[in-house]
Amino acid sequence: MLSKQVVLTSAMTLACALGIGFFMQASSSRWAGEAAAAADPQLPPEPGPAELKIENITLTSRRAEPALSDAQPQSAPLAQPGACNVTAAAKAGPMAMVSLTVSAPCHGGERLTVHHSGMTFTAALDRSGHFAAQVPALTRTAVYIAETASGGGAVAVAEAPDAETVERVVLQWSGSSGLEIHAREFGAGYGSTGHVWHGAASGLSAGQVIRLGDASLLAPRIAEIYSVPSRQTGRSGTVSVTAEAEVTGQNCGRDISAQALQLSGGRLSSRDLVIAMPDCDAQGSFLVLNNLVEDLKIASN
Repeated sequence: MLSKQVVLTSAMTLACALGIGFFMQASSSRWAGEAAAAADPQLPPEPGPAELKIENITLTSRRAEPALSDAQPQSAPLAQPGACNVTAAAKAGPMAMVSLTVSAPCHGGERLTVHHSGMTFTAALDRSGHFAAQVPALTRTAVYIAETASGGGAVAVAEAPDAETVERVVLQWSGSSGLEIHAREFGAGYGSTGHVWHGAASGLSAGQVIRLGDASLLAPRIAEIYSVPSRQTGRSGTVSVTAEAEVTGQNCGRDISAQALQLSGGRLSSRDLVIAMPDCDAQGSFLVLNNLVEDLKIASN
């Protein structure tokens, strides 16, 4: 029996021989004629391959390969972490009025809802996602929650110590209710200087009314707030506050819901209202709700 070494050596020799034979067979056609001619000069040389004629040559330029940087698609820069975050800031000023700002860069034009101690109103972010307003504080530590229609939100807090020295009434509703808040200071009549509402000239009365919310939105939430210092220099008395609604084609013959919030002596209370509006033949008249809140008591310094 052959040893393993002999078998392995024979196999390797056979593989080499086969390789050499393949190489020799492939090369013999080229060199066989030359070898025969060298061995016997009388033999005519073996004819080589026929000459290949090349005609009608057209010269073209080689298309340049694009550079790697040009061939690869350009990727957009990645958004920085936090670039789309919704942020809010609040800073208190005199009369417990808070400067509220909201920034939502990726929510431009969206509906914004603001909540504060039971008061709610809706507005629209501008095209850059910004909103700013003067919002009355209803508590000493005023917490504001701002949320966008797509779910983003932020919280802002402001310390408003003046909230304990301000009398404040909020009337809020949803939709086109036609409601307004009216205050008559120290016995003033309608249309006089002490008659305060959102359409009155500012700076002529002891208090002021502001309206928050964008009425052009679908099903808007609107809030009107009357504010007056609880102490007046050299003057004291009462302020009567009423809720009034003009009868229109949008609210006639149906019930409208509203809510009243009152801040007095630093304490906040609320009251829900349901108002039955007159039939539509009463359009143009006004419905007055005199018992919205208790009269405000103003003391003299």
